[in-house]
Amino acid sequence: MAKTPHSNAEKPKARPRQRRKDARPSEIIEAAIAIFAERGFGAARLEDVARRAGVAKGTVFVYFPTKDDLFRAVAQTVLTSHLERLHGAAADLDRPIAELVPMFLAQAAAVIGEGRLPAMMRLLVAESRQFPDLARVWHDEVVSKVLGMLTLAIERAQARGEIRPGNARLYAFSIMGPMLASALFREVFRDTAPLPDLPELAEQHARTILDGLLLPDAS
Repeated sequence: MAKTPHSNAEKPKARPRQRRKDARPSEIIEAAIAIFAERGFGAARLEDVARRAGVAKGTVFVYFPTKDDLFRAVAQTVLTSHLERLHGAAADLDRPIAELVPMFLAQAAAVIGEGRLPAMMRLLVAESRQFPDLARVWHDEVVSKVLGMLTLAIERAQARGEIRPGNARLYAFSIMGPMLASALFREVFRDTAPLPDLPELAEQHARTILDGLLLPDAS
């Protein structure tokens, strides 16, 4: 008896390069992070990003019409994947500041140690004058959110009588400054100088900054 045609036929296999459309933007962003870090914003080309992502150049334009749009998406991705922990560390505004600052700085050390943030900071420093929109994107998507949350936490601590009077935003800069400096130091001098131990820096800086911030009856 003749077999029914296709009765034992296997289902066609998916082509190796076939992928869900909703995965493409994240693949393009991951490729862009690498290309921007390697070549800088000005020298990066969307065709290079497309090649790294394994898609056609036209596909990049579908999701990101301009290179500025792509950079904004990169900044948002870095924020979501790496800096949300900083938000989490500073989000409990009623936590005693003596607990919040060490937690925040420890999370900052972990984020910096993972590598993406220092590379993006170096890119920003190198090219923000030629491409001022880069600084605006990074400020809006990253810096203002973290700085704003930390400033609000400090204001709450001042209202509770934990911290000395003073400009809360400047106190936030004082807390963040050494960690940001260490990120740039690691990125610029990673092949030429001993690098700071980030967890140790975070722990030591937390003690130092709290000695200056805390009121005597709050320590």
